[in-house]
Amino acid sequence: MRPTSWPAPAKLNLMLHITGRRADGYHLLQTVFQFLDYGDTLTIEVTRDGTIELANPVEGVPDAQNLLYRAAVLLREKTATPLGARIGIDKRLPMGGGLGGGSSDAATVLVALNHLWETGLSDDQLAALGLQLGADVPVFVRGTACWAEGVGERITPVALPEPCYLVVVPPVQISTAALFRDDDLTRDCPPIKIPAFVAGGGRNVFVPVVRKLYPQVAEMMDRLSAFGHVKLTGTGACLFLAFDHCDQAQAAQQQLPADWCSFTAQGVNESPLRKRLAEAVSVSGQDPAS
Repeated sequence: MRPTSWPAPAKLNLMLHITGRRADGYHLLQTVFQFLDYGDTLTIEVTRDGTIELANPVEGVPDAQNLLYRAAVLLREKTATPLGARIGIDKRLPMGGGLGGGSSDAATVLVALNHLWETGLSDDQLAALGLQLGADVPVFVRGTACWAEGVGERITPVALPEPCYLVVVPPVQISTAALFRDDDLTRDCPPIKIPAFVAGGGRNVFVPVVRKLYPQVAEMMDRLSAFGHVKLTGTGACLFLAFDHCDQAQAAQQQLPADWCSFTAQGVNESPLRKRLAEAVSVSGQDPAS
């Protein structure tokens, strides 16, 4: 079977609250996810020998720790398919930037191979598998802009405006674990309802901690504030601003320092992965998973 290309889109957290902590230590969150029409691209070739192979493995990272490999193996074990796959990736999303790159890559493997292997798992089953790989993976599997609660597993689709975003990638690696340990992190936000967020409520509770621990990010936020309201996605480090039109986002991007890494992308409520799956199903004549 010839290789096929599949998108692994970025996401933005439009808000992020911590409302408490479970008995097992996991933090209880409220957040809103929206996708971008920008991300990594995976190339997947089905093989007949049952092996999983990475076309461009990460140096120093064993395959067993690579989310692409783990997702493929998990689906193969769940479905007992005799087929295998060779998986390549064109990586555009930064590691640890809060754009969901690793989780999105894993979800794309699950969704694409479920179609290519004709293993027939439903979205609910794929999302349950994805949760074993990471809290955000089910969001990418389902592919709809959503309100998420708990540890990210309780998902409610939401209809959001679809602005154009300017995304800036600071040249720092932020330690999520260090942020969660910080004494200044707000862990007791009163629960907020979806209508309150839509009306303009909500914030990212990690912003003050990131600004304190990473002065370079704070400086970039301050400089970007000249163009509008700057937000942090997830636990960082990427920053973003919303614009009504992409030409406005591009005009702001052109005014940034030449050494800043940035891109513009359209916000979308339906993931490019789900659109790609619909196209593949249409061509193949398969019944989509329900």
